[in-house]
Amino acid sequence: MTGSGGNPSVSAGSDASTETDGAAGGSKDSGTDTGSVNRADAQVDVGSTAARDAAIDVAGEAGLPDVGTDGDGNFMIASPFRPAPELTVAAGVPRGMLNMFTLSSSQSDIYPTDVASGNVFTRSIWVYVPAQYVAGTAAPFIVVQDGGGFTTRIPPVLDNMINDHRLPVMIAILINPGPGDGIGSERGREYDTVSDAYVRFIETEILPLVQTRYNVNFTTDPEGRAALGSSSGGAAAFTMGWFRPDLYHRIVTYSGSFVALGANATYPHGAWEYHEHLIAENAAKPLRVFLEAAQNDNTVANVPTLRDQTLSGFFNWLQANQAMAAALKAKAYHYRYIYAAGAGHADGNVIAQTLPEELLWVWRGYPIR
Repeated sequence: MTGSGGNPSVSAGSDASTETDGAAGGSKDSGTDTGSVNRADAQVDVGSTAARDAAIDVAGEAGLPDVGTDGDGNFMIASPFRPAPELTVAAGVPRGMLNMFTLSSSQSDIYPTDVASGNVFTRSIWVYVPAQYVAGTAAPFIVVQDGGGFTTRIPPVLDNMINDHRLPVMIAILINPGPGDGIGSERGREYDTVSDAYVRFIETEILPLVQTRYNVNFTTDPEGRAALGSSSGGAAAFTMGWFRPDLYHRIVTYSGSFVALGANATYPHGAWEYHEHLIAENAAKPLRVFLEAAQNDNTVANVPTLRDQTLSGFFNWLQANQAMAAALKAKAYHYRYIYAAGAGHADGNVIAQTLPEELLWVWRGYPIR
């Protein structure tokens, strides 16, 4: 189901339309009527000279080689969703090691206690090291938010795709947040706050610890650094790249919470501000961003902790991700947005079908040895 040469081909369900114009699979969004579903606008025409030149300009200004626009744009997939074959490790494929340790918040200067209770807490962290990794060498890596939910997905996918030379020999750090969920929780503070706090936590407290514990070394090249997450973890992944594009260029999000969960005085609409103001009002950053949202994604009805009803119009996950795609398109980013018909919020079946393809797309252009 994954195409060759760094070009993903999304497998759509049996009721989805076929790909067009030679771009990545699934049905290309051409602005057709979708009934009650408010779809994002049409994808960048990869044959358009103006769009291609704009993408090249963004890459050139960042000092990056242009990798083209294959796979960029808006697409649709539909249920039934089927797990990608890469989730099953094939016979004879070298298997990496998945190690786990726990970390007390008392060791953190940035998140020393649970914001909701004031208590010290413990988080779990998993580190995947591929069999092909040479100890001590500088490696590309991916930071996975809500890591415990990806421990059965990331290792087999990386085992298979590294072995097939479709992905670089990369390390994965799968990290759980603090306790709770939603407004006022520790997880919410870490993931939904629009600031550089979380990326500083990863950079100054987690990565050095992982390097020491497992005798690994991480590349300092932002082209070799990725972040992935779903829901609020997806917002956190994007925030890492937004505030520190000198550190992270490759972003993967599923049902990203680009909504007002983290509203504060600086950003009154929280992560909604990205597509409302921030992307449009800032120079394009050298980010490569995958987005997914579902037909039955979350709405304000899924936010029981909402106290400020004046914010109720800023909690539609599907609308937020459509707006993210449109904002990124307008600034000629390399972006890829998938609308999953018949799916729900952070749908595990969607992730199981698409994760290998989206990793292939997001790592496009990175050298594989």
